[in-house]
Amino acid sequence: MISRPTTTIERAAGKATPCSHAPECSPFAEYIPDVKLPHAFWKRLIDIVGSALALTLLSPVMLLIALLIRLESPGPVFFRQIRLGRYGRPFIMYKFRSMRCNAQELQPLLMHMNEKQGGAFKIKDDPRMTRIGRFIRKYSLDELPQLFNVLKGDLSLVGPRAMAPYDVNRFDKVEYYIRFAVPQGCTGLWQVSGRSNLTFDEWMRLDIYYVENISLGLDLKILLRTIPAILKGDGAY
Repeated sequence: MISRPTTTIERAAGKATPCSHAPECSPFAEYIPDVKLPHAFWKRLIDIVGSALALTLLSPVMLLIALLIRLESPGPVFFRQIRLGRYGRPFIMYKFRSMRCNAQELQPLLMHMNEKQGGAFKIKDDPRMTRIGRFIRKYSLDELPQLFNVLKGDLSLVGPRAMAPYDVNRFDKVEYYIRFAVPQGCTGLWQVSGRSNLTFDEWMRLDIYYVENISLGLDLKILLRTIPAILKGDGAY
């Protein structure tokens, strides 16, 4: 279980002082509870060992994906984007590029095609996607470079999905900011529960549940469910 000075509902209602650990650059700092992780040392140790081992074992696969990306379309192999980590701290997240190089510039022109509400932007048949991009997206292979973020400490192996500032700015409920009280992760309850097949509210409720019940046991259960979810590819696009 987690310990905190006030309830998350009190924090979300703005009845508590801003979290002392939240950076000043986070405009929603006052809505993030100060969550203590009694297992923080072990969680970080698992992150370091797990990501290092995964990078070693998967390096041939990553090299092949990089080669295919370069052969199909001009542009960088990696996609870099600002995401928000724990307490809203910004960092650069790495992914394999699965779209055309000007994908971010084209997003405002495709907002009318958005299939999700709240702070999410998803199009099942996104016209910006490359052929290799569709494949690596389906099996979450585009997210393998995030293991470097785990090694750096930007992410944890397990936690709520790190979101871009643009998407967070579209939150319509202050209680959603509670999800930033813990380390953001490569995989989480959203990823093993249907991903894009879920509504945005369902996604946020899963994240809040994770914060309220965070433990090494829950992390292990999510990790064990991640591989079957990836192989199934359900809701991944």
